[in-house]
Amino acid sequence: MPDSAREVRLVAVPDGVPTPQDFEVVETPPPVPGPGEALVRNRYFHVFTALRTLLGGSIEGAPLPGLSPGDTLFGPAIGEVVTAPADSELNPGDLVSHWLGWREYATPAVATCVRLTGDLPDPVAHLAQGRTAYGALTRAARVRPGDVVFVSGGAGSVGSLAGQIARLLGASRVIGSTGSPEKAERMVAEFGYDAVVVRGAGPLAGRLAEAAPEGIDVFFDNVGGEDLQAAVAVARPEARFVLVGALSGQLAARGAGTTAPVELDSFRLIVKRIRLTGYSGMGDPETEKEWLEHFGGWLRSGEITFPHVRVAGIEHAPQALHDMMSGRHAGTVVVTLED
Repeated sequence: MPDSAREVRLVAVPDGVPTPQDFEVVETPPPVPGPGEALVRNRYFHVFTALRTLLGGSIEGAPLPGLSPGDTLFGPAIGEVVTAPADSELNPGDLVSHWLGWREYATPAVATCVRLTGDLPDPVAHLAQGRTAYGALTRAARVRPGDVVFVSGGAGSVGSLAGQIARLLGASRVIGSTGSPEKAERMVAEFGYDAVVVRGAGPLAGRLAEAAPEGIDVFFDNVGGEDLQAAVAVARPEARFVLVGALSGQLAARGAGTTAPVELDSFRLIVKRIRLTGYSGMGDPETEKEWLEHFGGWLRSGEITFPHVRVAGIEHAPQALHDMMSGRHAGTVVVTLED
């Protein structure tokens, strides 16, 4: 064990997109596990957009607690077990996933650790956000062969997999949205999209109507805002909408990132008989198991890719968060802590 370990703490609650100055990387004594806890040396952790909402204090009913200045950040991580209680099923050297990222060493409760097996060809792929996309498309939206699917925020950690999954589930046409022409090109070339509409290049509803002249059957919403309005305008009768994110609020230039207001025409919702469902993939072990089985097989067969960016070193994590929220990266952003 080293004499010290590093972790990332919040210094100030940002007003808008977080900057590296809102955080500090500090050295602390290595943590000491308590009863029922393992000592884990983290290898990778996920830089995720929902952290923006937690920095603003979270929202009522959210499954994760908010963060205050002085708190250490947290999030999905993969690490190697150093020590574990004798009565646990964990052994030194095991790779586990847990939720105490943003630090070099962690002491998660054994009950919250998931030991990783050979389900996926690369351990980092366990940080992919495809479980949310898979669960939302199979459980909530129930994508059927021949459906036209629209995915907002199609270049992010969830969206870059949602388009590919929709295709594998039988969608006849998959359309995405993004705020970057460069990302739009990658979405078509690499992420399984037939067409992409770019925000800021004219009224989104009109551009979506051009991309889906017969309308959309399924809307997978990461964004809200103008994307949600456009989807309502272009939806076919009895379209299924599943809302999984609110990037319009989380990436707003000002504010705490805890609200994402949008104005909808309820007459259109009624006349078109549109179904709106909110979805969270947390706490659903059946979907998790099914997703891992499919994901591992699709990765090995080449039917799906895992778009991601690796940033080396915990000292670069605050900048990685800023870059991700500023739109620099596509796919999942992972900080690596390997030697």
